Amino acid sequence: MTYEQKISGELNFWKFKTLQKPSLLNKVTNRVQKKINSYIPDKVHNAITSAIKQMVKAVLFGSTFTTSKPIIDLTLMHREALIKQKIENYKKTGAAEGGITGAGGFLMSLADFPLLLGIKMKMLFDIAAVYGYDVKDYRERLYILHIFQLAFSSKEESQNIFMKMQDWDDKAHQLPTNIDEFDWLTFQQQYRDYIDLAKLAQMLPFVGAAVGAVANYKLIEKLGKTAMMSYRMRYFNLQYAVISTQTENRKLETGN
Repeated sequence: MTYEQKISGELNFWKFKTLQKPSLLNKVTNRVQKKINSYIPDKVHNAITSAIKQMVKAVLFGSTFTTSKPIIDLTLMHREALIKQKIENYKKTGAAEGGITGAGGFLMSLADFPLLLGIKMKMLFDIAAVYGYDVKDYRERLYILHIFQLAFSSKEESQNIFMKMQDWDDKAHQLPTNIDEFDWLTFQQQYRDYIDLAKLAQMLPFVGAAVGAVANYKLIEKLGKTAMMSYRMRYFNLQYAVISTQTENRKLETGN
């Protein structure tokens, strides 16, 4: 079995799991989250949306994460070996940061949110570059944002995002030309709800350090896996497109 055959099987299983119908627990959790959100004043929602919008825009369009250059002339197997090592390093960094802020109590735990977001985004930029994509391209940055959403959204929303990511390279010309057209409200709600469930205990006295370290480690692990599967999906779609084009050209040449 070749490496591509092996990861193709892994990709198909991931797609199957992603597109599975939400479980009863997923549905109950989503209803509870929506109910809680309905009690939060619009002014608060707007403030959170604005804060996350500006923070993510700074990450996507600032100079901090634009230094990664696309890597060329590597086999897929070597690219992914390098990516897995990078994910491990980011997991350790996130765990250390979560442990420190978790030990600092409630206020320090609040500070963990933007710090963790920065670590995640830096990792996604690095992964994109190793797969050979130029992160200076606006469309590639939107793809990164979609990966982030896919990893940290409800079951229903993640399936919607997944469908948008299908055949991404063919749909690129249809993407919004203005970042402000992006659905920031849904993004901030989905991100906040997922993080709240995973990291609420980080704000508790005495156990916050341990919980913060483990939560960050797992969140970065989940994001790393989602990113790898997302770029594998593009890889195989492009391979299929090349084969299809070659087949059509041969038919035209032979007249069949």
